[in-house]
Amino acid sequence: MLFLVAGCASSRAPVEYRVKPGGAPPAQYYVTAGDTLFKIAWRFGVDYRELATLNGIPQPYTIFPGQKLVFKASAPSKPQVAAAAKPTAKPASTPRVTPAAAVPSSTTPAFNGRWIWPSEGTVIRGYSGSLHKGIDIDGSRNDPIRAVAAGEVVYAGTGIAGYGRLLIIKHDDTYLSAYGHNESLVVAEGEKVSAGQLIARKGDSGTNRIKLHFEIRRKGKPVDPVSVLGKR
Repeated sequence: MLFLVAGCASSRAPVEYRVKPGGAPPAQYYVTAGDTLFKIAWRFGVDYRELATLNGIPQPYTIFPGQKLVFKASAPSKPQVAAAAKPTAKPASTPRVTPAAAVPSSTTPAFNGRWIWPSEGTVIRGYSGSLHKGIDIDGSRNDPIRAVAAGEVVYAGTGIAGYGRLLIIKHDDTYLSAYGHNESLVVAEGEKVSAGQLIARKGDSGTNRIKLHFEIRRKGKPVDPVSVLGKR
């Protein structure tokens, strides 16, 4: 089970590393209290697995206040190559060896189950790439919001600006879904949920009207939720 832990920070990060939510990834970022790897990856639109690999963070992806994260691998320096001496005699021929076939690495297959819509209501704003990374669905306060597919809650809170009270669910190694502006959350980080399970109640936290802001990320990048969910 993925369970993300963040300790208490003893001091704030240097001002040059406190960046605006939703911006391009900085060259480096210092973890602050309340951060998780999923939260940081979502905030900057990167794949959490790539971020973990770059920084040598193993599962369950525990990070600590003050820890420095980088978003790009440093360029390797060119090795010094000594000039080869000319052979004085023709070397003996060696038998040709046929290389063994490469063994494909095992990966978790992308989620291919059945998706459901997260909420009743009319789509009042559609997906438009970087301008609007998901869809907005209207409704009434405390309308039920349900998980679009089975998965695990990897973020629950108000720490990402612009989303209000937010839930993020990891469905597999490829897909994450997010549910923003909730009135209340019914599940907590680390809980496993099934498709259609009640996870939150619709509200207007962090916005000016009651709605659900819903997103799907594929390998860290936003995609049009309707292309995944299908039309109702």
